[in-house]
Amino acid sequence: MYLLELGGEDDAFAAREATSAATGVRRIAPGLAVANAVNPERVRGLAYTHRASDLLGRTDADLETARALLETAPIDREGSVAVRATDVHGSTGVSTARAERELGSVLVDRGFTVDLDDPDHVLRAAFSEGPLEGGGELEADAETGDLFADAGAEADSLEERVSVCALGWLAAESVRDFGDRAPTDKPFFQPGSMDPLLARAAANIAGAGPGATILDPMCGTGGGLVEAGLVGADVVGTDAQEKMVRGARENLEHFLEPDEPSPTGVDRGEWTVARGDATRLPLADDSVDGVVFDAPYGRQSKIETHRLEDLVAGALAEARRVAPRAVMIADRSWTSEARAAGWELEAAFERRVHRSLTRYVLVLERREPST
Repeated sequence: MYLLELGGEDDAFAAREATSAATGVRRIAPGLAVANAVNPERVRGLAYTHRASDLLGRTDADLETARALLETAPIDREGSVAVRATDVHGSTGVSTARAERELGSVLVDRGFTVDLDDPDHVLRAAFSEGPLEGGGELEADAETGDLFADAGAEADSLEERVSVCALGWLAAESVRDFGDRAPTDKPFFQPGSMDPLLARAAANIAGAGPGATILDPMCGTGGGLVEAGLVGADVVGTDAQEKMVRGARENLEHFLEPDEPSPTGVDRGEWTVARGDATRLPLADDSVDGVVFDAPYGRQSKIETHRLEDLVAGALAEARRVAPRAVMIADRSWTSEARAAGWELEAAFERRVHRSLTRYVLVLERREPST
C-alpha cells in the first residue's frame, strides 16, 4: 500500500490523474490518498500528486498516536533517516517541527542514525483533518448532457469528517519544474494558452507515457504536446492556422529536441506537427492511443470555415475514430456532442481559472456499438 500526497487544489481531479501512475487509488483525507501499487517513474511526471510513499501505517491526526504507531510498526530497513512532516492545509494544528523531532527520536531508539542532508530513507508524516469532499468532480444530466455538481453526494461527504496521520517511506516525488514552462516564457506565446500543470494532467489522463502516441488536433502553441512528450509519449499535432503550426513547432523543438532525458527521467517523445482540419484528420483509424484538446471558447463564434458547434462535433467524431480515449478541455459542457459522436463520459471536472473563466475537463471513453 502507498500513500499519495496530493497537490491540494482539487483532490478529486488529482486522484483521477494519479490513476495514470498508480492502481487502486482512493482518497482518505483532504490532500491524501492511498494506492495499491505505484509506478515510481510515472509518479515523477504527475502534475497534481507531489509524492508517493510506501505506507507504514495510519492513525488519528495527533502526534501521540503517530508516535505510538511508529514505535510498534514493523520496519525492515536500516541506515540513516530523516523525517519530513506536513500539516495539510494547516488543518490539524500539529507542529511539524515537533513531529519531526519526536518521530526522529523514535527511529533513533530503533537503531537508525539521523542524516538530514543525505539520508538513506525519508519518513513522511502527513497530518490531515476535515471533510472528505467531492471536490470539482461533476455529474452529467442523462437527457441534456449539462454538467452539474452532485449536491447530494457532497452533502453526504460533508458529514464525513476524517482525522488522519499517515506514515510512509518516501518512494517517489514528482518533478516540480512547471514554472520553467510558463506560457509567457515559451519561445512562442499566444494569450489563452493552457498552463503546464493542467496540460500535464490532461496528457497523463489521456494515457501519455513511454510507448504511447498522443494527438492534439487543435494544438495551438503546442503546450499539451510538450507535456505529453516530456513524460515520454510520441506526439502528433494539427492546427488550422499556419501561424500556430509554426509556433508549436518552435516550442516542441525547444522542449523535446534536447538530447538529454526529460526532467522526469525518460526519453523525450518524438513529435510531428502539421496544418490540418480537426474534423478531417489525415490519420488512420485507431492510429493513436489518446487525444487531448483544448476546444475553442465561446467568444470565438467562427473558426476558419466552421461554426464552433460544427468544429467541436466534428473534432469529437474524428477523435473517436482515431483513439479509444480523449480528454477535452472547454469553457462549457459539450457532453451532448460527445455522446452523439459515440463517446461515454467517464468523468468530468470543473477547474476555475479566474472569475470569468471556468474550464471543464471531460474524460471520454469510446462507446462500442451494442451487439
